Amino acid sequence: MTPRLFYFSGSETARLVLELPGTYDRVPLRPADVDDPETVGPGVLVVEGSERNLELASRFRITRHNVEVVVLADPANLPAFPSDQVYAYLPTPVSVPILTKTLANALAHIRLLHEQEQAQADLSELAQELKELNLIGVKLSAERDTDLLLELILTKAREITRSDAGSLYLVEEDEDGHPRLRFKLAQNDSLNVPFKEFTLPISHQSVAGHVALTGEIQNLEDAYTPPPGSPFQINLAFDRQVGYRTKSMLVIPLKTQKNEVIGVLQLINCKPDPVRVLKSPAEIEKTVIPFSARYQELAASLASQAAVALENSRLYKNIQTLFEGFVKASVTAIEARDPTTAGHSFRVADLTTGLAEVVDRVETGPFRVVRFTPEEMQEIRYAAILHDFGKIGVREEVLVKAKKLLPNHLELIKQRANLVKQGLELRYGRRKIAYLLEHGQERFAEQFAADDAELAALVQEIDDYLKAVVMANEPSVMPEDFATAIQQIALKSFADHLGNPRAIITPQEARILSIPKGSLTEEERVQIESHVVHTFQFLSQIPWTRELKRVPDIARAHHEKLNGTGYPYGMRVDEIPVQSKIMTISDIFDALTAADRPYKKAVPVEQALDILDYEKKAGAIDSALLTLFIEAKVYQRVATGS
Repeated sequence: MTPRLFYFSGSETARLVLELPGTYDRVPLRPADVDDPETVGPGVLVVEGSERNLELASRFRITRHNVEVVVLADPANLPAFPSDQVYAYLPTPVSVPILTKTLANALAHIRLLHEQEQAQADLSELAQELKELNLIGVKLSAERDTDLLLELILTKAREITRSDAGSLYLVEEDEDGHPRLRFKLAQNDSLNVPFKEFTLPISHQSVAGHVALTGEIQNLEDAYTPPPGSPFQINLAFDRQVGYRTKSMLVIPLKTQKNEVIGVLQLINCKPDPVRVLKSPAEIEKTVIPFSARYQELAASLASQAAVALENSRLYKNIQTLFEGFVKASVTAIEARDPTTAGHSFRVADLTTGLAEVVDRVETGPFRVVRFTPEEMQEIRYAAILHDFGKIGVREEVLVKAKKLLPNHLELIKQRANLVKQGLELRYGRRKIAYLLEHGQERFAEQFAADDAELAALVQEIDDYLKAVVMANEPSVMPEDFATAIQQIALKSFADHLGNPRAIITPQEARILSIPKGSLTEEERVQIESHVVHTFQFLSQIPWTRELKRVPDIARAHHEKLNGTGYPYGMRVDEIPVQSKIMTISDIFDALTAADRPYKKAVPVEQALDILDYEKKAGAIDSALLTLFIEAKVYQRVATGS
């Protein structure tokens, strides 16, 4: 811009300014022009040192930072004027060379100030851009959902480069393990473009494929006319179909720290005004500008951060998948030791998460303030799936024990009974021989018949005892008189052929068979109950993330009761996590309704709910949670044996 010389019309300086040599844009001013915002610099105002002129110069200068004031005045009579508003005082009369040199210096000073201001503005803009990049980086690193992360990457890349549109491609492998690009996301401020995923080969045919193949940035001023020698061409069919014009294009590879390209970021049509909507291809031709070097650097920096965030997201997802597989494999392995409870852990997890979701939504009652984050829901799910993990520490013969006696133990009693019967048969056989030797055939038929009847009675007694043992071996509730009869069997003995007393069962076996309910002895019950402690100890060895750190605590309290009658710690209501209270209801319900338990029949749903109601009235389980469990019909989430 030609430098301007301002002067007041009709003043003594007007003639002097007009006669100055050099290329200036000489602008006369009237007093009314002083406050006119249209009168701008850069330039120099030359004024005489009168009080009126200086007052006007002050008003003119104070609103225009790119104008300097040169005052021509008598040295003996310098006016009182703020020195910070005057570039120079020149004594009158002033020579043309001095005035010319002073004006040149003033204009140079203005240019220097402008350059400094521009540099400061550039620094401020750069600082703001770097700050924005850092904020974007924080958001990228915090986002773990891949779809949301892709949306964030493209949105922020378009924001910092003022792009009207953009798209995102990810590198993947096809069925044969060959890499290809998948079109994952598209955005456009000016058009509502229908989106559909598709794949394209990583090759030089397309600009995205070329960038993925070479790892080099492509900054195209006009996508329709790529630089000479470019191996790729732009597909114009899309623009023609939707009525758009792809002009400036910035295509950047998403590279990991190992220099591996995992995606391509494509930015389209840089706009001077980021909020402007481009209504037609003609407007795009007129308005869109090329992506500057600074925008390219910013986008490349964001792409680098995005690649790391995307790789971390994939790694996190892979770790999650790996851990899910480990959890499922662990539960499957545990349940393989006890096939009778196969599926129990996963059913309890479904019921527990279902009830937790209901609790999270409820707006009234004691749980109206309880809310679970997605991470806490995952924590509940893992705790429920792994709640019986400690069964791996329980002896298998106890874990799978369906009857009061172990299978080989009952077989041993049967063999013992057979031996007793054989001993009796030998004894009575010897007695018959002795009778014949002593009495001959005198009345032997009568004697033999009496011996056979006596032997048959003893054998029948043994068979009856054996039947009683088999019946007592069942885990059903045993009447008190039947338990007494079993104790009497242990006291009964039979003499064998050598005269030695032989019993069908031992006192220890009688004690086991006299268990009033279930199949476990007190010692075995303690072993089974210890699985909760084992669960806590095993799960505590896993280095859980911060979001999942309470899994061991939730899992270990699933057999606790609000009234302190639970195990293994005898916790009471305030000590039990609400997540564990939820799991307790789910665990009891599934144990009652499961159809795969050989030692008991499945309980119908209505009866199972009645039993839970009894537990509630006894103060064992949470009343409000059970109400939600029933009203929301959470129990319908799993198939039952009823």
